[in-house]
Amino acid sequence: MNVSVDKTIPIAVVVEGAKQLGEDKIARNRAGFDAAVPMLRKPSWIRVRIPPGNAVARLKSKLRANRLVTVCEEASCPNIHECFGKGTATFMILGEVCTRRCSFCDVAHGRPKPPDADEPRHLAETIADMGLRYVVITSVDRDDLRDGGASHFADCIREVRAASPGIKLEILTPDFRGKGRMERALEVLSQAPPDVFNHNLETVRELYPNVRPGADYDWSLKLLQQFKAQHPSIPTKSGIMLGLGETLDQVHGALNDLRSHDVDMVTIGQYLQPTAHHHPVLRYWTPEEFDALADYGTRLGFEHVASGPLVRSSYHADQMAHAAGYVEVA
Repeated sequence: MNVSVDKTIPIAVVVEGAKQLGEDKIARNRAGFDAAVPMLRKPSWIRVRIPPGNAVARLKSKLRANRLVTVCEEASCPNIHECFGKGTATFMILGEVCTRRCSFCDVAHGRPKPPDADEPRHLAETIADMGLRYVVITSVDRDDLRDGGASHFADCIREVRAASPGIKLEILTPDFRGKGRMERALEVLSQAPPDVFNHNLETVRELYPNVRPGADYDWSLKLLQQFKAQHPSIPTKSGIMLGLGETLDQVHGALNDLRSHDVDMVTIGQYLQPTAHHHPVLRYWTPEEFDALADYGTRLGFEHVASGPLVRSSYHADQMAHAAGYVEVA
């Protein structure tokens, strides 16, 4: 593995690996949202049923034994019991500390530890042991690495495919923002491309300053389009959240932008506030509104649109890719 560190990126936290969560994380966020907005009561369609059994504890034990992390846990996903109950998970590589402070995200901020050179092998062994046929691999933002962690993604793809021939891999990447970083990342990933390339737009253009400080709307669109241009046969995918203050016209605008940048699949879900210190939920969109957005996206030409209150970027990712005709999942 060849990972170089970009020492020009200033990081405020000096204790390597230390986590900033909740109030500590958001306190230094450049976002300008109103934290005093009263918390809205969750509607009935947001409630999650917890299935019987102890699958969550069993899978967590296996993950800890192999020093692996899932975004399901770190991002407090509402679907964790359903997915873990089916023995599936979205694996989060490159540690559990992110270099950014997005106001919607529950993943910890801080100064990450260097990439674990053994992680690709541990990931491959765990996936093979679980007998998975479709896997999503994601990561925190690693602005401290010159390629944003792309070489580590490529190493994981190689190791997983070697241990599980025939497996289908979807990667959900950060934006690789920074001078020359996108070019380096795309070059590295071209040597070990996934079966599906996913990068989330997250929200509409107008809300980026309050929701994704440190990110750039047009940069994310460019990343998706450039990957597709280099790999026309590999489907691209993105996702957005609702409930952060966006309007219907702005959501339509984001969907149009994604489609005009050659994105094939899209997910649309309801934002849920992780803690009282994060960006508040300003509105709960109804199931009927999500259905209408699914129809709108289909008319735009997306191969598949997953739209619903509890939809997340990697939720039922295997079924979504299969329904769009891109992969055969055993």
